[in-house]
Amino acid sequence: MADASDDLGIPMKPARPAAPGMGAPVKPPTMPPRAPDLARAADAIRAPEPPRRPGDPVTQPRRNEAEVRKLIVGREITLSGEITSCDMLMVEGSVEANLTNCRDVDIAESGLFKGSAAIEEAEIRGRFEGNLVVRKRLLIKASGRVSGTIRYGQIEIECGGQISGDIQAQPGAEPEVMTDVATARAAS
Repeated sequence: MADASDDLGIPMKPARPAAPGMGAPVKPPTMPPRAPDLARAADAIRAPEPPRRPGDPVTQPRRNEAEVRKLIVGREITLSGEITSCDMLMVEGSVEANLTNCRDVDIAESGLFKGSAAIEEAEIRGRFEGNLVVRKRLLIKASGRVSGTIRYGQIEIECGGQISGDIQAQPGAEPEVMTDVATARAAS
């Protein structure tokens, strides 16, 4: 079908586009230009942080889910060494480490952690062996096995979960402070 033209001789498009494979290619519809998404642009632009000097107190702003510093040790992966300053450690493989300045630990059924950890909260479905200080809540699931020196603020053990070793509840104070207080009382 030939294109018809109007009175000025400008070709007009046919009333129906041709079916694909039947002649002229079908052009996708064009969209009008879009205004920039101002909310996303505002999130992307942040004021630079002022430089810190040694000795300045470290303040941690609240982090949203996208900014959480998360370390995941996957199945069949072995990691050893020092782990510092992570918000969440998820262990599905094997970790042999000293863990400091971390908020949460989650050990999966396939996970093993050997070493020492001082954290806020822990959920253990796998195995933990070593020194564990949980300032808030220690949750041992039915498949969880915890052994060693364990200090906790609160504890919950599901039926089937196991815990063994030197186990003590801690009041809300830091464990290092508690050790110093106990040493001071013993010296008196």
